Amino acid sequence: MERIARRRDLQARADAERAAGHRIALVPTMGALHAGHLSLIETARGHADRVWVSIFVNPTQFNERSDFESYPADLEADAAACEAAGVDLVYTPAVEDLYPEHSQSWVEVDELTRSLCGAGRPGHFRGVTTVVAKLFLAAKPHVAVFGEKDFQQLAALRRMTSDLGFDIEVIGSPTVREADGLALSSRNVRLGSVAREQATVLVRSLEDAERALQAGERNRETLLEIVKARLSEAPLAEVEYAELRDPATLAEASARLVGPTLLALAVHFPADPEGRGSSVRLIDNRIIEREEEADAPVRNVSSTLLEERP
Repeated sequence: MERIARRRDLQARADAERAAGHRIALVPTMGALHAGHLSLIETARGHADRVWVSIFVNPTQFNERSDFESYPADLEADAAACEAAGVDLVYTPAVEDLYPEHSQSWVEVDELTRSLCGAGRPGHFRGVTTVVAKLFLAAKPHVAVFGEKDFQQLAALRRMTSDLGFDIEVIGSPTVREADGLALSSRNVRLGSVAREQATVLVRSLEDAERALQAGERNRETLLEIVKARLSEAPLAEVEYAELRDPATLAEASARLVGPTLLALAVHFPADPEGRGSSVRLIDNRIIEREEEADAPVRNVSSTLLEERP
């Protein structure tokens, strides 16, 4: 497995691979790799001849400097995991390589980043879209793979890729979950034991809403009440949002649900009462729709986000 740290070297490698007729897939990460990241690598392998992983803790997407400084970093362990997964190349740029001194340029997606996570994290998505644009220009991939757990991020990156004319296919990979259903995240290890036990309330609330919809409930507010009732069963849970949204535009879902609908959650868990663990923000989501109304082109909306509608 090759390791490259400088952007100019990666661009030269990309030019050589393209000239040889090889198809490149890029999996952008911030390290702290887990099984969810490995599933992205596996997805990428099915769409390209070469799989590249970038490992870069992006300072511009953190709202708090302390969160950036405390982000878990073990480059050697991550590189070993990539090599074991059959990755062909790992890109590990320094901050100054992607953000030269006096950098003033940003890439920002407007409407899609205003709600949900964007409402409470000003500047976060601007940092994400800017760094991914830089990674695209450095790696020159044919394909880029991102997790569907970060649904709003995936939507914004698809829109950016389309709006700026990047000739790159953006692929969403399904959320990987732990045995009890909790969506895999590098943050899960920071949960105290009590909070970790209660954190499964997120996936249970998604399941409750889906069951209610399948049983015939279509009222948006009733479904949200069902979700919030389940979330309230976790005493430590502090709900940031629980919303039903159009999966293509992220606009609020209609009062009576029609077609596939995104149910998105963000919940904070503080340290356990005994002081174990630390404050953690978890997100999760699911596309819900009535089974008898589903057809293949629409049911796959989570992996074909932001295609132009007629």
